[in-house]
Amino acid sequence: MTTVICPNCKSTNRVPQERLGDNPNCGRCGGALFQGHPVTLTAANFDRHANADLPLLVDFWAEWCGPCKMMAPQFEAAARSLEPRVRLGKLNTEAEQQIAGRYEIRGIPTMILFKGGKEIARQSGAMSAAQIAQWAQSRL
Repeated sequence: MTTVICPNCKSTNRVPQERLGDNPNCGRCGGALFQGHPVTLTAANFDRHANADLPLLVDFWAEWCGPCKMMAPQFEAAARSLEPRVRLGKLNTEAEQQIAGRYEIRGIPTMILFKGGKEIARQSGAMSAAQIAQWAQSRL
């Protein structure tokens, strides 16, 4: 069983690994567990997503960052290709400075791949959707 956090109500769902690709719904709210786009991460939900069994790829970004704005549609497209094997999330470093500080984010955009609550890979700089997907898959 794989734990998956609902992007809507933030409840924990247990989904058999072989059923992840069957468009599972949340057992609590009935919403889709995978929506083909990154979830917005905040201090309230970051640790739940990072500690789930499902790998989490986080884009640390800021509104004022030009490369972040250029990469945003690429990260969105990568979500469509990587789900349901990987959850993608975006964390605004200006709004969530404590989390950005915890992971020592020095430049943006920076992507960190988490598995089971642990950082397993990090990459800074803007990338295309294909590069993001290839990078994440090669690290898992």
